[in-house]
Amino acid sequence: MSTAALPYRLVATDLDGTLLTSAENVSARTREALGAVTALGAQHIIVTGRSAGWTKPVLDEIGYTGIAVCGQGAQVYDAGAHKLLTSVTLDRQLAALALAKIEAEVGPLAVAANQDGLDGEVVAGPGYRLRIATGLPVREVAPEQLLAAPVSKLYIQHPELTDDQLADAARAVAGQLVGVVMAGDSIVELLPLGLTKATGLSLASRRLGVTAAETIAFGDMPNDIPMFRWAGYGVAMGNAHEQLRAVADEVTVGNDEDGVAVVLDRVFGLGGQ
Repeated sequence: MSTAALPYRLVATDLDGTLLTSAENVSARTREALGAVTALGAQHIIVTGRSAGWTKPVLDEIGYTGIAVCGQGAQVYDAGAHKLLTSVTLDRQLAALALAKIEAEVGPLAVAANQDGLDGEVVAGPGYRLRIATGLPVREVAPEQLLAAPVSKLYIQHPELTDDQLADAARAVAGQLVGVVMAGDSIVELLPLGLTKATGLSLASRRLGVTAAETIAFGDMPNDIPMFRWAGYGVAMGNAHEQLRAVADEVTVGNDEDGVAVVLDRVFGLGGQ
């Protein structure tokens, strides 16, 4: 099949809750479907909230050597060359001001920071607990050390507010300073203003020679909304947040039920089971 005859030339997938199962691996059926799609001439790109450093172990495990959009769009990463092509940092003075405004509104927060760079650490202040991808390293530091080095983003948690409530409150009081996004269970992030998965995917797609209209995107959380609005077709997982389901063109089955493969099989005529 020529690439001109393909329904989509780019398949963009989120990682956690989408391409990865609850066991944090890629199922055999999903690997087979992606392999068949790329054999037809389409390209697969991973678009994740994880930093490049936290994405690399997954990419190594599945043998992915293409370009990946990481850090909510902050990083475009060449997995084959193990090289960052672009990297955007969060202004630390604005970040500190945003944190102060949010805490003045909702009370003390638990905070972590994703340091810039391919080997940047995730450092966490008192009380912060990572609740997904638990094998990934987080180093505890004193609060004053959180912004001691350049960072790509901050993570915030609240002892009582839900993720949606915290994100809404943060956006209301600090949305003119930073971007605010809910990216997963207990993962509310503060980003450089205007940065989204769509901005990173747009940069990467130009490198790949593919347009938005030629892209089918898969995701599960509100941080995937800009990517869905950018792409020609957006597919929410069966386990997706209601905000993403509301803007999706289609809702497939869950990430533990091969939701990505189910759609690819149908759309590309693969005949998978």
